[in-house]
Amino acid sequence: MTVEQNVLQQHSQKHQQTLLNQLREVTGTTDVQLLQQALQVSNGDLGEAVAFLTEKNAKVPQQDEATYYQTSQVASDRYISVGSQADTNVIDLTGDDKDDLQRAIALSLEESSRAFRETGITDEEQAISRVLEASIAENKASLKRTHTEVWSDSPNPHDRKRIDNCPVGLKNVGNTCWFSAVIQSLFNLLEFQRLVLNYSPPARVHDLPRNQKEHRNLPFMQELRNLFSLMVGSKRKYVDPSRAVEILKDAFKSSESQQQDVSEFTHKLLDWLEDAFQMKAEEDREGEKPKNPMVELFYGRFLAVGVLEGKKFENTEMFGQYPLQVNGFKDLHECLEAAMIEGEIESLHSAENSARSGQEHWFTELPPVLTFELSRFEFNQALGRPEKIHNKLEFPSMLYMDRYMDRNREVTRIKREEIRRLKEHLTLLQQRLERYLSYGSGPKRFPLADVLQYAMEFASSKPVCTSPVEDIDTSAPPGGTTGQQFIPPCVAEQESLSPSESSGQASGPPTVPPVAQSHRVPLHKPFTQSRLPPDLPMHPAPRHITEEELRVLESCLHRWRSEVENDTRDLQGSITRIHRTVEVMYADKSMMQVPYRLHAVLVHEGQANAGHYWAYIYDPHQRCWMKYNDISVTKSSWEELVRDSFGGYRNASAYCLMYINDKKPFLIEEEFDKETGQILSGMDKLPPDLKQYVKEDNEMFDKEIEEWDVLQARKAQQEKLALAAAAAAAASAASSTSTSSSSPQPMSIESSPPDNAAPQQDPEYMEQPSPTHDSKRLQEDTERAISRATAEQEERSPEALLNAAIKLEYSRLLRLAQDDAAPGIDFRLQHIIVYLIQNQAPKKILERTLLTQFADRNLAFDERCKSIMNVARSKLDLIKPEEVNIDEYEMWHQDYRNFRETTIFMITGLELFQKNNFVEALMYLIYAYQYNKELLLKGLYRGHNEELLGHYRRQCLLKLNEQAAAMFESTEEVEVTIGLGIMNELVVPCIPLLLVHDTERDLLAVEDMRNRWCSYLGQEMEANLQEKLTDFLPKLLDCSTEIKSFHDPPKLPTYSTLELCERFSRTVAALNKRHAEGR
Repeated sequence: MTVEQNVLQQHSQKHQQTLLNQLREVTGTTDVQLLQQALQVSNGDLGEAVAFLTEKNAKVPQQDEATYYQTSQVASDRYISVGSQADTNVIDLTGDDKDDLQRAIALSLEESSRAFRETGITDEEQAISRVLEASIAENKASLKRTHTEVWSDSPNPHDRKRIDNCPVGLKNVGNTCWFSAVIQSLFNLLEFQRLVLNYSPPARVHDLPRNQKEHRNLPFMQELRNLFSLMVGSKRKYVDPSRAVEILKDAFKSSESQQQDVSEFTHKLLDWLEDAFQMKAEEDREGEKPKNPMVELFYGRFLAVGVLEGKKFENTEMFGQYPLQVNGFKDLHECLEAAMIEGEIESLHSAENSARSGQEHWFTELPPVLTFELSRFEFNQALGRPEKIHNKLEFPSMLYMDRYMDRNREVTRIKREEIRRLKEHLTLLQQRLERYLSYGSGPKRFPLADVLQYAMEFASSKPVCTSPVEDIDTSAPPGGTTGQQFIPPCVAEQESLSPSESSGQASGPPTVPPVAQSHRVPLHKPFTQSRLPPDLPMHPAPRHITEEELRVLESCLHRWRSEVENDTRDLQGSITRIHRTVEVMYADKSMMQVPYRLHAVLVHEGQANAGHYWAYIYDPHQRCWMKYNDISVTKSSWEELVRDSFGGYRNASAYCLMYINDKKPFLIEEEFDKETGQILSGMDKLPPDLKQYVKEDNEMFDKEIEEWDVLQARKAQQEKLALAAAAAAAASAASSTSTSSSSPQPMSIESSPPDNAAPQQDPEYMEQPSPTHDSKRLQEDTERAISRATAEQEERSPEALLNAAIKLEYSRLLRLAQDDAAPGIDFRLQHIIVYLIQNQAPKKILERTLLTQFADRNLAFDERCKSIMNVARSKLDLIKPEEVNIDEYEMWHQDYRNFRETTIFMITGLELFQKNNFVEALMYLIYAYQYNKELLLKGLYRGHNEELLGHYRRQCLLKLNEQAAAMFESTEEVEVTIGLGIMNELVVPCIPLLLVHDTERDLLAVEDMRNRWCSYLGQEMEANLQEKLTDFLPKLLDCSTEIKSFHDPPKLPTYSTLELCERFSRTVAALNKRHAEGR
C-alpha cells in the first residue's frame, strides 16, 4: 500500500466515524449496526440517513401528539424545573402478554422513582419540559429570530482601546458566539496558536488552486492567521472576525440568522485545518509518510474489542472529538464508562463462546488535546423535534484516563467487577434504608423513628374525658342568638377563675354570676365557629390510659425507637463506606499516570433552537479562569464555572470539554527567543508578514484615536468661544441696567474674563426656570459669612474680610460634609463644595469654586459687599493656568452636574414606581442606574446607593413582566398585543443589563421572568396565541449580553436646589414607609 493510499484509508475511516457520531447525536439512536445500515443505504448522505432512521422509527406506534400535549399539562405549577430523561427501556405492549404489561408498570415506577431521587424532577415536569422545547421548535419558518438592531461600536475609540495585555475579545457579527467560543479556546492553546501563525501555504498555491478544497481552505487559513495575529498584537479591545466567518457560513450553507452547533463547527474547522496542513506536509516531506500536526494534536486511537454473533473481533479506530451521552449519568466518569462499553460484554473475556454481541473500547493512544462532546441535544421521536437535556453533569478539573487505557485493560476489568458487586450491595442497602426512612403503606410516608416518636408523644399526652366534637353546638343560629351548653365537671374546674383573676376583671365587662359559672354561652363567629374551644387540648390525646399501660407502651416505644435509630445509622454508615470505597477505587498511583487538566469549557445557555455560547478558559500564568463572552473578557472563578457549566441549575450547561495532557507543557508554554532566551510576547511572536499586517491595523486605529481627539478638542474650543460670546452678551445687558433694579442671577462658577466686567455663564446644574431661589439662597449664605467676618475681623480691608468670610463659609460647609446626615437628607445636593470635599477634590479646585461664589455680582447691593466682590473677581483673574488646571476644574463641575442629573433620574423613577406607573418609571431607573454606576467608578461618594437603584430597577422589570403576563393570560387580542409590546420594547432590551454584571439577584430575576413565560407552553391555548408565544420566546431566551437598541433618555424636569432637596427627602421618606409596611 502506498503512502497516499494509507492516508486516504485513514481519512476515510475517520470521516465514517465522524458521520456515525453526528448521526448518533442527531437521532439519539445508539445501535451501531443500524447507524451503519443507514449510512450504507444513503451512500454517506447525512440528511438521507436521518430520514431513513426517522421513517424506520415512525413505524413503531407513537403516542398521538395531541394526546401528548394533553397528558403533559400541569395546571397548578406556574414555574417549571426544566429537565428531560430519555427512556431507554422499551417493552412491547402491543401483544397479549400480561407479564410484559406488569413488567412495564414496574419498570415505569422504578424509573420514575429513580429519576426523581437523582434530579428532583417529576415525570410530569419532564414531559412539560419536552413540550416546552418542542413548542419553541414548532413552525420553524415563524421561529427565525428577529433581533433588534445591536448597538454599533462606540464612536469613541478610547472605549475600544485594549488595556495593557488584556486578552482580545471577538465581535459577534450576527449569531456568531459559537465561533468566538471555539476560536478563543483554540487560540489559548499556545502550540496551536504557533502552528497557525507560522503556517505558510504550499508553494503551488501561488498558481491557480487545483481543487475546491484548496480554493476554500487556503483562504480560510490566511484569514485565521490574520485573526490570530490581531488577537496577539492588536491595540483594540476586540477585533472583527467577519472575513473568516463568511467563509465558514458559505460552507455551512445556512442562513445568517441560524445559530451553528458548536460540535458541527468544530468538526468542520478541524477538517479544514487538517486538510490545509496535510497539503503542506505532503509538499515538505515528499517520499515519506507525511506528519500532520493537526492530527498529532487532536486525534487519538482506540481499540474496539468485541463479540459479534459469537465471533470475537478487534479493530483499531481513529477519533477526534469523543462523543458522550449525558442523559442518565451523574458525572464525566460515568459517561466515559458507558461510552467504553456497548451491548452485552460478559462474553468478551470469558472462555465460553456465547452468542451475545457487544464491544469494549480501550484507548491505545490519546491526543495531547482531548475533546469531549457532551450530547445535550437529543431527537424526540414522538414529536420529531430536537430538545435539550438540562440534567446536571459534574466533571473534574483534573481527569485521570488510566482506567480507559488498553495497557490497563485487565486491572480495569477487575476493578469494574468489584465496583459492580459493590453497587449491587449498595442498592440492597439503599432499599433497606428507604424502608426505614419512608415507612407506611399509603401515599404519604414518614421516617419510622419519627412515627414511633409521634406514637410516644400521643400516648404521653394528658388524657381528656370528652370527645372533641360533642362540646361544639352545631345548631347555633347564625343571627347571633346564643344557647347554653353544659360543661362537664372536669372541664369546669379547669375553667374556674382564681380570686385574683376575678378581681382583676372588676373594671371590665360584667362577669358571669357564680351560679352560671358551670355554663358557658358561646358567641357565634362565622369564620371561627369550627375551631376547637380554648379549654380543649391543642393536640389529640388518649381518652383512657392506665399508668401500667402507659409504662409498658413507653418502654416498648423507647426500645423500638433506639433499635430503629441504630439500624438506620448502621445502614447509612455502610452506604457511606461503600461510596468511599468506589470513589477511591482508582486512587492508587498506578492509575494516576495519565493526567489531563481541564483547559476550556464551552457553555450553551438556552433551548434547542435558541441560545448563546461562551467559553471558560484556564490561564496558567495568572492561575485563574477567564470568561470569554464575545467582546467581553473578564476574570472568573471555578465556582462560577461550576454554576454555569454543570447544568441542572439554569438553562446553561457545558456542551464541550477540552482537556490537555498535563505531562506535555509545550501545549501552553510561551515561546523563547533562541538568541536571547527571553519569552516572546506581543508582536515578537509574529512572522514578518503578520507583523506588518498588525502594524498597519494599529496605525489605522491610532489615526482614528488622533482624529477623534482633534475633533473633541475642536468641539471644546467652539464651546469655549460660544461661552465667551454668551458672556460678552450678558455683560452688555448687565451694563445697560442698574444693579439695584436687576433681577438676581444664579451663582457663577466659571472664571471671569480678563476685562473684569463680563460675568460667566451659569453652570448647567444651576440653570432653572426660576433661578431666584438658588441665587437668593447662595446670596444669603455668602452675606451671612461676610457679616460674621465683619463682626469678628479687626482689620476691615476688603481683602481681609474676603479671606475671613471664605474661611467661615468653608468651615460651615466642611461640617456639613463631615456630619452624618439624617435619612432623607443629602448635603451634597445643597452645595457643590460639600460634594467636592467628600470626594477629596484638590485644594485649588475648592479655592477657585469658593472665590467664584464670592465674585457673584448679586452681592453688589452695598459698598462693603461690592468691594469684597471686586477683590474676589480680581483674585480669579490673577489665577494662572498652571496653578489651576481649567480642564480639571471643569471636569469636577461636570461630575457634579452629572450627579444632580442622576439624582433627578432616580427621584423621578422612584416617584413613578410608587405610583405604580412602571412603564414610565423603567427608563428613569435604567438610566439612573447606568449613570450612577459610571459615577461610582470614580469614587464611593460620587453617586448614590447602587444596591438601592439595582433593587428598584429589578422590581420594576418584574412588575412589568407580571403585568404583561397577566395581559397575555387574558387571551384578549388587544391585551395580548399590549402585553407582548411591553415585553419586546421594554423588558427584553433590558435583560442584557441584568446579565452583564452577573449578580445573583439579577440572574434569579431573569430566570423568574423566563420561567413565567415558559410555563405557558404546557397549557392549552388558541393557535394564534401559540404562534405569538413561540415567536416571542426565542427573544426572551436569548442569553447574549449584547446591549440592544434603547429609547433615548427621558427628558428631565428642572428643580431648584431647594426643590431637589425637598423632593429627595419626600421620596426617601416614602420608601422607608413602604419598607416599614412590608410592601
